[in-house]
Amino acid sequence: MNTNIIPIYLLSGFLGSGKTTLLTGLLDQWQAQGLKAAVIMNELGDINLDGQMVGDKVPMSEMLSGCICCTIRSDLSLEIKTLIDTHQPDVIVIESTGAANPMEIMDGVTEAALYCRIELQSVITVVDGPELLQRSRSGKGKTFKLMRDQIRCATRLLLNKADKLAPDELVEAQQLVREINAVAPVMTTVRCQVEDWAFIERQAEDASQLSGVGVHKGEAESEHGHRDSHHHHHTHEHVMVMTHYLNGAVDSVAFEAFLKQLPDHVYRAKGIVTFSDTASRFLFQYAYRETDFIRITPQGEVNDVAVFIGEHFSKDDVLEELRKLEREPNHSTE
Repeated sequence: MNTNIIPIYLLSGFLGSGKTTLLTGLLDQWQAQGLKAAVIMNELGDINLDGQMVGDKVPMSEMLSGCICCTIRSDLSLEIKTLIDTHQPDVIVIESTGAANPMEIMDGVTEAALYCRIELQSVITVVDGPELLQRSRSGKGKTFKLMRDQIRCATRLLLNKADKLAPDELVEAQQLVREINAVAPVMTTVRCQVEDWAFIERQAEDASQLSGVGVHKGEAESEHGHRDSHHHHHTHEHVMVMTHYLNGAVDSVAFEAFLKQLPDHVYRAKGIVTFSDTASRFLFQYAYRETDFIRITPQGEVNDVAVFIGEHFSKDDVLEELRKLEREPNHSTE
């Protein structure tokens, strides 16, 4: 079994913000590093015109005629698994339609963690600077709310089309982005040109060593600009996903108690767990303090995994409690 954890990058941003331009830059960067990338591209229409920019050398799955977070969200985990089984990529990037809410897609991506060893590495939102200012000044309707949600969920932000903003407008746009998301690092760009790709990505092979870390905090550098080799310990972040693959069976009573004591800012959790005291496997769901367990008999290879979605919670604390469960699988039953 391949034990490497494949990082997944989610590209978000309103229609026409520059996501596909950023995608092509990322693909070039990974190719230069000798990494094999695969792409999932979502379009609302029946024809994927943006996919033509990627070329035919990159494995690509097209999800058309629907939004990932709505009508075809249930297919996303299958697309991820198929790409991995067929092409064995080193990294996967999902370009979502501009109409999608990243929080819903993040939830959908985690479904695939039940079947594939993956990790949501980063949510990169491309912000159309002029469009953001115009929407913020004129009514603040549904489109502006969507743009806010896309900015709020990001772990990396590109404030794009800076050349189309006057100096005072650029400052206003930067301040607005900061008001919405005070945590994620922001890079101001023109046509999504990125000079330092370390801003966006971390070496994919590092992810294979991190079974308990999901979407990582922004700047992993010291005040002197040196990259911090332990940056994954900066665990108080904005919207984030944490994935942990369990190394064995755990006690059912202890696991239920663990879920009930999760931090308030863990909004959702899901996964598959094997209970040592019942010799059974269960699919579990946790949402806003409520838990549900369904006994399952999986067909084929299915991971024991726990995935957590929330804001500003300590991954280190959650991981420590999980490891206690793994070390003491039978302590609650006689």
